[in-house]
Amino acid sequence: MRIFSFSPFGYEGSLVSVEVDLRRGIPAVDIVGLADGAVKESRERMRSAITNSGFEFPAERVLISLSPADLKKEGAGFDLAVAVAVLGAKENSRETNEDDSMWTAESPEDTGDSVLVMGELELNGNIRPVRAVHAAVCTACAGGIRKCIVPEANAEEAREVSGMRVFGAQTLSEAFCALNDSKAFTQKERSGSSNALAGIPEGSVNIEGVLFAPVSPELDFKEVRGQTKLIRALQIAAAGGHNILAYGPPGCGKTLCMQRFPSIIPLLTPDEAQSVTRIYSIAGLLPHNSPSVRTAPFRQPHQTATIEGMCGGGPKCTPGEISLAHNGGLFLDEAAEFRTSVLQMLRVPLETASITLSRAGRTSVFPADFQLLMSTNPCPCGNYGSTDKLCLCSARAVEQYWKKFSSPLLDRIELRVRADNNAGENTKGVSSEELRVQVARAVSAQRKRQGKRNSKLNASEIVKFCRCTDGAKKILNEAQEKLGFSPRAASLCMKVARTVADMSEKFCIDEECMQEAVVFRKAEGNALTDMGML
Repeated sequence: MRIFSFSPFGYEGSLVSVEVDLRRGIPAVDIVGLADGAVKESRERMRSAITNSGFEFPAERVLISLSPADLKKEGAGFDLAVAVAVLGAKENSRETNEDDSMWTAESPEDTGDSVLVMGELELNGNIRPVRAVHAAVCTACAGGIRKCIVPEANAEEAREVSGMRVFGAQTLSEAFCALNDSKAFTQKERSGSSNALAGIPEGSVNIEGVLFAPVSPELDFKEVRGQTKLIRALQIAAAGGHNILAYGPPGCGKTLCMQRFPSIIPLLTPDEAQSVTRIYSIAGLLPHNSPSVRTAPFRQPHQTATIEGMCGGGPKCTPGEISLAHNGGLFLDEAAEFRTSVLQMLRVPLETASITLSRAGRTSVFPADFQLLMSTNPCPCGNYGSTDKLCLCSARAVEQYWKKFSSPLLDRIELRVRADNNAGENTKGVSSEELRVQVARAVSAQRKRQGKRNSKLNASEIVKFCRCTDGAKKILNEAQEKLGFSPRAASLCMKVARTVADMSEKFCIDEECMQEAVVFRKAEGNALTDMGML
C-alpha cells in the first residue's frame, strides 16, 4: 500500500508520497525530502504517539522519505501519514522476517491501493484537525486515489468531494487499523436532492429556482430609510454581479446600505461552492459546523491592508482578500483611504477573475472572481457638492483625493451612485425579501440563457444576448458622443441594461432599461465629473 499526504502550497498544492525504510544501524529517525522545522519535529511527536498508543516503535534505523524531493514540505499535517507509514513498515518487516524493509508500492504510478493520510498527532496518540483537507482530497481524487484517512473533525469536509471514501480517525490506533479494513471507509450518499441541498443554511428560501439564505434582522434593508437610488443600484448589482461605487458626505448611509448587500445575494450553486470551499479550506477558515461554503463570501478588509493581504502570498502562498471574496463581494469602505498601490492592484483581477502569485520559485493561480463594492467621501472633508455645508478642501486636495482611484479602475465600475443626506429619509424602507424577487428573476433568467452572470459576458456574447431596440441603441450612442464613454463603458452599459431588462422580464433591452444604465454610469453633478474621471 502506498501512503500519500498533501503539501498545501497555493491553490493547487501537491501530493506527497511517504516512504519508510527500516535498516540496520544505530536506532534513529531521519527525514529526507526538503522538510521544514515543523515536519522534522514530527519525529518526536510520532515516536511518543506510537509508544503511547500501545505500539512498539521500530528498533532499527528509520529513514523517512517525502517525495518529490525538491518540493518543500511544511506544516504538521504530515504527522499521521509518517506514523502510519512507520507502523506499516514495522508490520511488513515482522511478516517477511527480513531485517531490511521498505513500505511502499512497487510502481510510483500505481494509485489503485493508495490512501491519502492527513492529521496532526498529539503525544498521547490523539489526532488534531488540520487545514486544507478539502483541497487535499480534491487533488487526491483527481490523481486516482479513492480512500483517505483524516481527523474526525475534518471528515465531513472530506466527504463533500464526490467519489472519495473517507475514514475519520480520532486516534492513531484507529487510523492504522482502518488501513486494512475497506469497510471502515464511507462516502456521502448523493441522491439528487440531498446532493443539491448539501451545506444550505437552515431556513433558506427558494424564489423562482434561486436559493437565498434567511435574512438576518440586522442586515435587512427595511431598516434603511431613504437612499432609494443607492438601494436600487445595489439590487441591480446583486442581480447581475456588477461592481458599484457609492460616494457622499459622512453619515449619509453609504456603509449602512453596503453592509446589507449580502442579504440579497443568492446562495452559491454546488459548482460555485466547490472552489470557494477549497479556498477557505486552504486558508483554514472553513467553519467547523459547515463542511461546504454555500453562502456567498462578503469580505470587508481594513484600510491598512497591504498588497500581500489583498492579493495573497506569504511563505505558504495563502489566499488574499480578493480570493477569499471569490464568487462573492469585496467591500472597500472609505476606499480613498486605501493605499494607491492596493487599489491599482485590483485592475487585473477584475478583468481576468484570477491572480497569479509567485513565491519561492513556485507559481500558483488563485481564482478571484469577486464583485467590487466601494464607498468613499467626495473629498477629504466630505462636503464637496453639498448644498447645506461648506467644503474646506482646495481644488488640488480634491483632485489628489480622487486620483488615488485612477481612471482605468473607475472605468471598470458599472454603477456609480451619489448618496446625499436627507435623500428621501421619509421614504418607507423596502425589505430584503421584496428586493430579492427581482434579483431571483434576473439570476434565474441568466442561468437559463447563458449559464453565467451578465457581468461576465464577453464581446461576442454581448452581441448575442444583449439585443436592443432602436431607441435603446440611440440612447447609448448619444451617451458615447456627449459623455465620452469609452468602448469598455459602452459594453458595461449594455450589460447593466441587460440585467435591468431581466429584472423586468423583458426579452429586449428597451429605452427605459438603457436610460437607467446610462444614468448610473454617468454620475452627473459630482466629483467624478468635475475631475474628468467618467
